[in-house]
Amino acid sequence: MAEYLVIRLGHTSDGAVEWIVADDSGTRRGQTVSGSLADAARDVRGRPVIVLVPATEVLTTTVEIPIRSGPRLRAALPFALEENLADDVDTLHFASGTRRENGKLPVAVVARARMDEWLEALDDAGISAARIVPENYGLARIPGTMSVLIDGDCVMFNDGADSEFVMQGVRPSDTLVAAGLLSDRSDDEPDDGEPSGHLVAYCEAVDEERLSHDWIALRHELHSVDVNLLPDGALPRLAVTVAGGSGVNLLQGRYGMKTDYRSQFRPWQNAAVLLLGLVIVGLVAKGVDLYRLTQEAASLQAQFIEEYRQIRPGDTREVLDPLNAVRSVKQGLGAATGPQVFLPSLRQLSDAMAQNSNARIETISYRAGVIDVRITSPDVATLDKIQKSVSASGQFQASIQSTDQVADQISSRLQIREAGS
Repeated sequence: MAEYLVIRLGHTSDGAVEWIVADDSGTRRGQTVSGSLADAARDVRGRPVIVLVPATEVLTTTVEIPIRSGPRLRAALPFALEENLADDVDTLHFASGTRRENGKLPVAVVARARMDEWLEALDDAGISAARIVPENYGLARIPGTMSVLIDGDCVMFNDGADSEFVMQGVRPSDTLVAAGLLSDRSDDEPDDGEPSGHLVAYCEAVDEERLSHDWIALRHELHSVDVNLLPDGALPRLAVTVAGGSGVNLLQGRYGMKTDYRSQFRPWQNAAVLLLGLVIVGLVAKGVDLYRLTQEAASLQAQFIEEYRQIRPGDTREVLDPLNAVRSVKQGLGAATGPQVFLPSLRQLSDAMAQNSNARIETISYRAGVIDVRITSPDVATLDKIQKSVSASGQFQASIQSTDQVADQISSRLQIREAGS
C-alpha cells in the first residue's frame, strides 16, 4: 500500500501550505499540518508527493476528441478548446486525464506562468512532485449524484458525470443553476415541479450555518441533500481522493517527468564496474594467449622451413602451406604410400595371373602410388579377366591403358592404383 504526502498550495495570505499523509486505498494516515514548503519537505521521508493547486487557477472541463494520446493529442487540445478560452493558447498549458467510459476526455488548462511559479517554489524547497493536480479533482465523483464542497468563498462542484468546476462568491444552489441542473426562479415564483436529484455537500460547521437557508431551499428542490461536516478542513477529503489516483496530472508535455537515468543506474553501479573489470581481464587474457600462440606459430614455421630447406635445398619458394609441402615431399620419396600400396597390389596381381596362366608379365614400374604393368596375353578376354580379378577385392582399381597386336599375342599396359585415389 503506497503512502503519499499531499500538499495543498495557495490558500493562505502568508504563503503557508497544508499537507497530510494519505494512502492509495483512500485512507488518511495523519493529521493536517500547516507551515512552509520547507517544513513540508521534511515530512516527505521518501514518500511520493502529490501537490494540489488552487482550482480557481485552473480550468477543468471535458472534450470529445478522437485522438487517443501522446504528443498529437496535446497539440490538438488548444484547438479543441480555443473558443472557450479568454487567454492566448500559446501562454497556456494543457493536460489530459484518463478517457471516461462515454468517450469524453477530462482536460485541465493552466497558465504556464503559474505552472512555472509553482514548480520554482517546490524546487526551492527541495520537493520533487510526482503529480500536480487541480484541487477540485479531490471532490469524488459519485455516479447519479451531484457533489459540492464549500471551502471559504469557493464552491467546488461536479455532477457525478462530466461536469466539474469551481465558482467563487456563490451559494451551492448557484452552482447547480450554472450546471443546468436547477431552474433559476425568484423567491415569489411558485414551485410546481417534482423534486429531482441527489446532492452530497461537504463544508465546515460555520459554512453549514451560514448556508442554512440555501440547504432548506435545496431540500425543496431535490430528492435529498446530505450535508457532511469537515471538522479538519477540506484537505483530508481532497487528499484521500487524489491519493487513490483521481484527477488530471498537470506534469505532462514540457512539464513531464524526466527520467533520471543516473539515479536508476546508481544501485547497479558496483555490479556494472565489476562486470566491466571481468570483461577487461578476459580480453587481456585472450590477447596474451593470442600473442603467445602467434609467437609459437612463427617459431614452428621457422623450424619447419629450416628442415624443409635441408631436404629440398634447391626449392627457394616461400612455404605458405606446410601441410602441402610435407605431402609433396612424401609423394616424391614414396615413403608413405609405397609399402601400403605396392606390396598388396603385387599380391593381388599375382593371384590374377595365377588364374590366367597363359598370360605373362613383361615389365612392372611403380611411382607415387601407381603401378604400371606390361602384360602379354593370347587375347583381349584374358586381359579383361586379369583387370577384373585385380579390382574384385575393392582395395585396388585396375584399368587397361592401351592394347597392341604383336604377332598372335596382345600386348597391353595395365595401371593399378588404390581405390578412390
